[in-house]
Amino acid sequence: MSPPPRQASKRSTDSPTALQPAAQPAPPDRRTAILTLVIVAALMGGFALLSQYSYATPEAKGLGAGLSVGPIALVGIFLAWRWTPRLIAALLTLGIGVLLLIYWPFLKTHYEWSDLIQQVGAYAMVATGFGRSLLPGRTPLCTQLASQIHGPQTPVELRYTRGATWVWFAFYTLLAVAILIVFLRASPRAWSLFTNFGSFGLMAALFLADHGLRRLVLPRRPGGGILAALLHSVTGSGQR
Repeated sequence: MSPPPRQASKRSTDSPTALQPAAQPAPPDRRTAILTLVIVAALMGGFALLSQYSYATPEAKGLGAGLSVGPIALVGIFLAWRWTPRLIAALLTLGIGVLLLIYWPFLKTHYEWSDLIQQVGAYAMVATGFGRSLLPGRTPLCTQLASQIHGPQTPVELRYTRGATWVWFAFYTLLAVAILIVFLRASPRAWSLFTNFGSFGLMAALFLADHGLRRLVLPRRPGGGILAALLHSVTGSGQR
C-alpha cells in the first residue's frame, strides 16, 4: 500500500514578508501641484483678458456672449452625459444647442446680465459658505483649512482662524454688493475691469494681509507659508 501524498507546505504567516504592512499611497507631488496652480492661474488670466476685450470692443459681442454662456452650457452638457442615459443626454445636448441658436441674437446684446448673475451669485455663494461655518456647532472655514494643512490647532490659532473667517465672510459679502453697485452705476467697460481684475486684486491683497498677520501673531508652523496655502486652496494639497 502506497503512502499518502505529502501535503504542500504552507507559507508561514510569521515571516517578515507576511507581516509587512501594505504600502501607503505616496503624497501628491509638489511639482505637479505647482504646475496645476500655474495652469489654473493662466486659464483664469486668459479668460479675464478675453472678457475685458469683449467689453472694450463693440465688434466682440459674440465673444462676450460665448464666454458668458459657453461654460455654463458645457457644464450642463457634461453633467447630462455623466448622470443621465445617453438618449436623454443627447436630447438635452440638442435642446441646449437649439436654444443657443434661437436666442443667440438676444444673448449677444444682453450677455452682461448673465455675467452679473454669475459674478454676484458666485461671490454670494462663497460668502454663504464662510457664514454657515460660523454657525453654532460648526467649524469655521479658515479653521478647517488650517487644520488640513498644519494639523490640530492651538487655542490661540482657533481664535485667530475664527476671526479670519468672519473677515472673509464680510469681504465676500461686500464684494458681491460692490459688483452689483458698479454694474448699475458705471459703464460696462469699467464694470468688467472691476470684476475681472479689481476683485482678484482685492482678494490677493486680503490674502497677503491675512498671511502677514498670521506670521506676526501666531507661532510658525513647519510646512507652512503662502505657497502651501495657495497650493491647498487651489489643488487640495498641503503638508501636515
